[in-house]
Amino acid sequence: MTRQLGIYLFDQVEVLDFAGPYEVFTCASRVAARSNPAHPPFAVSTVARTLAPVRARAGLQVLPDYDWDSVPALDVLIVPGGVVDAELTQAPVSAWLARTAAQTELTASVCTGAFLLAQAGLLDGYSVTTHWEDQAALAAAYPQLRLAGRQRWIDHGRVLTSAGISAGIDMSLYLVARLAGMALAQATARQMEYDWNPAP
Repeated sequence: MTRQLGIYLFDQVEVLDFAGPYEVFTCASRVAARSNPAHPPFAVSTVARTLAPVRARAGLQVLPDYDWDSVPALDVLIVPGGVVDAELTQAPVSAWLARTAAQTELTASVCTGAFLLAQAGLLDGYSVTTHWEDQAALAAAYPQLRLAGRQRWIDHGRVLTSAGISAGIDMSLYLVARLAGMALAQATARQMEYDWNPAP
């Protein structure tokens, strides 16, 4: 089974928040193709509100593959962080995230992407994590959440959150293990020359 995996992009998204998971899942498919080229585990794409270029944090411009209207049905949605203030004021963003997450096998946030999932009502009652610098702000803004300290990621089945920036790589490797097997996750980390600790 090839899972459709979408990574949400927006202006001021943190580069490694989306590029780290992108590298993990695409690398996993490349590694898996050595033994089974006909059935990659992941088809990875980026999606934004429109097809206009997204200017990531520090100025990198990225062209999304799909907009909200054209993106295929997703099995996995990854919501990175960055400077999310503008996104949090946009009711259509929260509505799209909630609508999309209702149809996915799982939805995961990286770093301050947790604010976007919380705003969409997807984290109510869960223990969550985010970048250490933003944990107090997340707890103050969404008192219905339970902050879980310095864990690299937290898995609640259909919803996951990770800590800041590089923690998205750790969570993504964990998801490769969960969805496609530990052997592939370990081979992917080795291919990336990444020192992955599979414990959260």
